[in-house]
Amino acid sequence: MTDQQAPVLPKPSTASHPRALAPSILVLCVGVSLFGAVVGIQVLTSLGITPSTSLIGALVAMTLARIPLAFFRRYRSVHVQNLVQTSISSATFGAANSLFLPIGIPYLFGLHDMVVPMLIGVSVALLWDAWLLYRMYDTPAFAAANPWPVGIAAAEAIRAGDQGGRRAMVLGGGLLTGVLGAWLFALPMSAFGVAMIGGIGAMIAFGAGLLTLAYLPDLSGWDLASDYVPHGMMIGAGLVALVQVGALVRREGRPARSAATAGVRRESTRPLDASGAGRGTAVSAGSLGRSLGTGALGYLVIAVGLAFGTGIVARMSVPMLIGFLLYAGVAALVHELLVGIAAMHSGWFPAFALALITLLIGILIGFPPEALVVLAGFTAATGPAFADMGYDFKTGHLLRGEGADPLFELEGRRQQLIAGMIGFVVAIAVVSLSYHAFFARGQVAPINAAYVAAIKAGMSSGTATHLLLWALPGALLQIVGGSRRQLGVLFATGLLISTPWAGWMVLAGLAVRLAVTHRYGKDAKEHLEVFAGGVIAGDALYAFGNGVYRATKS
Repeated sequence: MTDQQAPVLPKPSTASHPRALAPSILVLCVGVSLFGAVVGIQVLTSLGITPSTSLIGALVAMTLARIPLAFFRRYRSVHVQNLVQTSISSATFGAANSLFLPIGIPYLFGLHDMVVPMLIGVSVALLWDAWLLYRMYDTPAFAAANPWPVGIAAAEAIRAGDQGGRRAMVLGGGLLTGVLGAWLFALPMSAFGVAMIGGIGAMIAFGAGLLTLAYLPDLSGWDLASDYVPHGMMIGAGLVALVQVGALVRREGRPARSAATAGVRRESTRPLDASGAGRGTAVSAGSLGRSLGTGALGYLVIAVGLAFGTGIVARMSVPMLIGFLLYAGVAALVHELLVGIAAMHSGWFPAFALALITLLIGILIGFPPEALVVLAGFTAATGPAFADMGYDFKTGHLLRGEGADPLFELEGRRQQLIAGMIGFVVAIAVVSLSYHAFFARGQVAPINAAYVAAIKAGMSSGTATHLLLWALPGALLQIVGGSRRQLGVLFATGLLISTPWAGWMVLAGLAVRLAVTHRYGKDAKEHLEVFAGGVIAGDALYAFGNGVYRATKS
């Protein structure tokens, strides 16, 4: 083997990463997770959305670090703040999207005896979801070098709080822009910030989808949703995206040699591509393939547990039961991957809509209503935690030097997984103890009504035709863009998000980005990312505060 062929081994690590289970860190992680879980459920039931609490956790740690006592001294570390924000964010999305929302579907359908087994099943799915992201992060499919915009925003906020100076001033300008735009003009400022960070092709496709949904129905009188245009395009684009992931696994699937035997991921020797993939410590595509296989098997096992736990096995023949289990396991994995891809490139993930798509296909297959209830809850539980933890890993990756010290990077990511699991365990406890009170007041996630209505209404004879018809352009667009740009998935994501002004804000962000880089060149990239991170953070902070205020008033 020549020197050029030899694998690049990790450099010796001289730093130790803070431990998530250290008493002072564990106490804070549990405390903020309790807060995040309660807020997440309350805002979801009141407004139908889940607020981003990631920056709240970091701000709490920054504030406590200013207290002149030895116990709080550790909170000054940006890596500790990263663990805290990982924990609260995991608890918020885990409690609201992955637990409370799914168990509301059988309750609203009148199958109250299914609530407890559903809660157990989706709790396992939530933990499995997060573990799979840990295994797949920084693979060719989910490269750490890709945007993960919300993660960049959190990292820039933590850096600014730690370093101050010009970075803090630029971030502060972005924060002010984000808050004022959201408050005074009710604009989706996160879309403006994301456009300055995400891939240009992906952002154009995302913005085009948003504008198409916002204006084409009014201009033409054509109701895209009634003809299942967004759903069909996502199905087509999603299927091609899965094939592209499989192609990555086959093309690049070479297990690391000496580094792998030592239990360490090797440093990537691949050159940078257009999106930056290949920088830092990339896990081999062979590891991605094994993770996908393990993930599918795990979801199949969870589907079996749900089928027997909820009693739906008695309502299906053996062939129908086998078909349901296979479909549910694959659908959960596909839902997770597509939510992750959309979040990685756009900072938005249409998890509710994607779960509805898998439900529509299940209705077309002909599964009985009780099985469809389980299917809707199961698939809705996968994806949000996957995407949210991707943001948190991106934050940690940036704070740890983007893989400059591979051992430190991997240890930090492992500690983030532990912090996330702390948040998820707290979320499971909070939902288990509180769902009775919410259901007694008639409070469920608003999207649950759509799932239940779809199951009760069934499908018209033309639904399959519409889905297949619009799957073709979605597939073609995804093929044209390739796995780097994800044009089909991002365009379909835009079609599934009903936020009229978001498309214009994407275009405005792209215009500012192009103007600044044209004027100042590549040197402006870092300041642009800091400003964009501030805009996203400001929008998230305003949305959080406004959501909590409105939830308490309702």
